[in-house]
Amino acid sequence: MSHLTFINPPGLYNPTANGYSHVAVVQGSPRWVFIAGQGGELADGSLPAEFADQVDQALDNLVTALAAAGATLHDVIKFTVLVVDHTEDRLAVLSRALRERFEGRPAPACTLIPVPRLALDGMAIEIEATAVSRTTAG
Repeated sequence: MSHLTFINPPGLYNPTANGYSHVAVVQGSPRWVFIAGQGGELADGSLPAEFADQVDQALDNLVTALAAAGATLHDVIKFTVLVVDHTEDRLAVLSRALRERFEGRPAPACTLIPVPRLALDGMAIEIEATAVSRTTAG
């Protein structure tokens, strides 16, 4: 379908062996950008041990995925966040990181779902995003 584009940007691990793409773009006006859940893994697949480091890396990965579609964090309209072993302390870490990334701008809608486990051993967070962008990827 010519109105759909799937992207696996450099800087993120290659997810094709796991049966998905990092980014799906629906062309039109506006353009809808769907970002697969981004965890705290580095491009080589390794995970930082600390929750705060995984949060920062997950957000960095999200920025990379959005950029591949010509979008930014400020184009995001909805996050879905999955957190292993959710606590108020983990919520505070995530909230602080999001406030820093949005620098006083309104943050998008967000749903946080506590989960018992994610796809990889040691993975503590996964952030999925939906964005609306008026620019084209390029």
